[in-house]
Amino acid sequence: MNQTGCKSVFVTSALLIAFVTALLGAHAQNPQQAAPPSGAPTSAAPKTASQQFKNMQILKDVPADQVIPAMQFITASLGVDCEYCHVENAFDKDDKKPKVTARKMMEMMITINQENFEGHRDVTCYTCHQGSAKPVSIPVISAKEESSEMMEGGSIAASGNPAPESLLDKYLAAVGGADALKEVTSRVAKGTVTAFGDQHMPVELFAKAPDKRVSVMRMKEGESVTAYNGKVGWLSVPGRVHMMNSQESFGARMDADLTFAANVKSLYAKWETLPGEKIDGHDTWLVVGHQEGSPPLELYFDQKSNLLLRLTRYIDSPLGYNPTQIDYADYRAVDGVKTPYRWTVARPTNRFTIQLEQLQQNVPVDDAKFVPPPLPPPPPAH
Repeated sequence: MNQTGCKSVFVTSALLIAFVTALLGAHAQNPQQAAPPSGAPTSAAPKTASQQFKNMQILKDVPADQVIPAMQFITASLGVDCEYCHVENAFDKDDKKPKVTARKMMEMMITINQENFEGHRDVTCYTCHQGSAKPVSIPVISAKEESSEMMEGGSIAASGNPAPESLLDKYLAAVGGADALKEVTSRVAKGTVTAFGDQHMPVELFAKAPDKRVSVMRMKEGESVTAYNGKVGWLSVPGRVHMMNSQESFGARMDADLTFAANVKSLYAKWETLPGEKIDGHDTWLVVGHQEGSPPLELYFDQKSNLLLRLTRYIDSPLGYNPTQIDYADYRAVDGVKTPYRWTVARPTNRFTIQLEQLQQNVPVDDAKFVPPPLPPPPPAH
């Protein structure tokens, strides 16, 4: 794993979710060992971290494709970059003290959870660090007054909330209904991404029913592509391809679903309704989807329009959940279906906004756009 690979950013886009994905070390795995494209043969058992990476000690038995999410979690929890712990171009070395300390902290965290929380990850890196390289040991003074409601009760009682199924049905009706969604066979859009401060970059989106989607952002360095073809997803920049793991592909499939509002109810076994926070002045209901063994899905619906204002989802890692929050706005009706023309994606390490300028539906989209690119050759051995 090299320094450039560790810091590489795969910039992605989708109509409903995801635009910039910071894949810390997406080039860490040998490209020949990345997940194969759809239809390619796969091995019976995935490699463990110790089989694919050098000098793995604490996370050696986790699947190899979980190492990068774990590093992402540490980065978000401590607010640091790869070189804080690792030696440039020699990630297997133990020359830096923070790397040795990080191993001890992971062992401590695992022990605390095993001995006190039945192995659940109730204590994580973020529990103590909260975005700082040094653990936070002194309570932070609040910058605002808490409401009397929160001071007296701590939370609002869940009783009396609307049934989650009812809110999901209202959301479906608000965007146009199942019949209108089924009439959408494709979607082509153009817009602008505002990211990395004040940088503006053009983006194009191509989607085809039921669940194919590719987005292309044009940067000075070349095209950044995010795609899902109904079976497999991938991220690519010039000279580098990252095939998505199963969790990433699940999110990409959600992004690509042109009938998401009709299908979301079936994605999770259990739903619950909680009072949601205000979003841009709008009162919301929070509908949470639960599935055994999977992170939750959080949906915030406008109490008046019933439209989706925010979606929060998580990628699991050996150390904790990596969150992605997407806020939707500027809904417009196209062919009887309401679609957000603007969305803002926020992660612990970045925030960016996508504004669509043109959107067409039911236009031809070439299937060739959804063919995974060939994997680049592995770097030469030294």
